[in-house]
Amino acid sequence: MNVQITLVDHPVCTDALAQIRDRETPNALFRQNLERIGGLLIAEATRNLPTIDGTVETPLTTSPARRIAVQPVVVPILRAGLGFVGPAQELLPNADIGFIGMARNEETHQPEPYVNKLPESLAGRPVIVLDPMVATGGSLISAIELLLTRGAPSPVTVVCALAAPEGIAALEAAGLSIHLVTAAIDDRLNEHAFIVPGLGDAGDRQFGTPA
Repeated sequence: MNVQITLVDHPVCTDALAQIRDRETPNALFRQNLERIGGLLIAEATRNLPTIDGTVETPLTTSPARRIAVQPVVVPILRAGLGFVGPAQELLPNADIGFIGMARNEETHQPEPYVNKLPESLAGRPVIVLDPMVATGGSLISAIELLLTRGAPSPVTVVCALAAPEGIAALEAAGLSIHLVTAAIDDRLNEHAFIVPGLGDAGDRQFGTPA
């Protein structure tokens, strides 16, 4: 199976998920609870980062110490992915942050990057993609394919709050090696490609609806 799924069923995660699903939750509280979920998901997503053994001098003696061997590259997909950047930086203060923005080409109807701020080479660097919602999966597939052209090792880890079965099926069909870490797999997409029950538009609920 080329898409490995880790479902994080932590009480703090489910509590925060209830908050962001609620249509009455204001933007500020939505952002706060999205960050709560993000911290738990990113902690799980980094569980198997490579480490290196060493020592550290405590105030009393020398102690064995284990550190992250290779700092990952964290890549939020704009704009919704910005909601996970804060917890990612708290947990991984030395990680590099790249940015990808995807928009649909109105002629080809395919997603294309409008922002591409990535290291020239991702070879040997664990890559963690931040995208709070996986709906159709189209933008995420395009983003991962872009990361692979920069040498990102497989599997690419994706952190999302919600995923739709149709989006997961699209990731499978694309044949990409992905580790998907999520708080929920919802029921379906509606006719407008919104996740049901979902939480609405994650970007708008964080930052407001653009004029």
